[in-house]
Amino acid sequence: MTKRIQAKHKVDRRLGVNLWGRPKSPFNKRAFGPGQHGQTKAKGKPSDYKIQLQAKQKLKSYYGNLNERQFRNVFKEANRVRGNTGENLVGILESRLDAVVYRAKFAQTVFQARQIINHGHVKVNGKKVNISSYTVKENDLVEIKESSKQLATILSAITNKEREVPEYIIADHKQFTAKFSRVPKMEEIPYPAVMEPNLVVEYYSR
Repeated sequence: MTKRIQAKHKVDRRLGVNLWGRPKSPFNKRAFGPGQHGQTKAKGKPSDYKIQLQAKQKLKSYYGNLNERQFRNVFKEANRVRGNTGENLVGILESRLDAVVYRAKFAQTVFQARQIINHGHVKVNGKKVNISSYTVKENDLVEIKESSKQLATILSAITNKEREVPEYIIADHKQFTAKFSRVPKMEEIPYPAVMEPNLVVEYYSR
């Protein structure tokens, strides 16, 4: 098992939730924190700060475990745009190229989506893009490069039945294309775990 997979599974147990809804998550069998004291830690009433921090960690981890600088910059961008900052925040995160590739089922995890992009297997509007954080705009066409269409990881992801493609992504798996039709609202995003972007806004607004 790679360090990345181990770390991903630790995130589930540390945050106390099956963050990506995977059937093989160890949290399904061990619903307590990692480490020798994971089962014995006292669980008093958490402070407001801890609740806000955990909400931030969940959202940040879900999108491939962004580092703090990256995530704070996304928040700043969301805060600059007119409208509800929490809605803006998840909208920006869902507009990332790695998120679109994951939602379109060209990858089984966000981590795998990032790897596929970094290795040059993805094009946007006919041009190769190898930056995972690239912002996909409404009606942009994301596609798998012709020479990459027979990659086992991509074919396996497409046939996986664990999740469906959401309505704001129009995917054609025969052509290996996906159109990002619109930035989704919070209630449209198929998070397996409860996400609370309003608490993330409160965390950064302290």
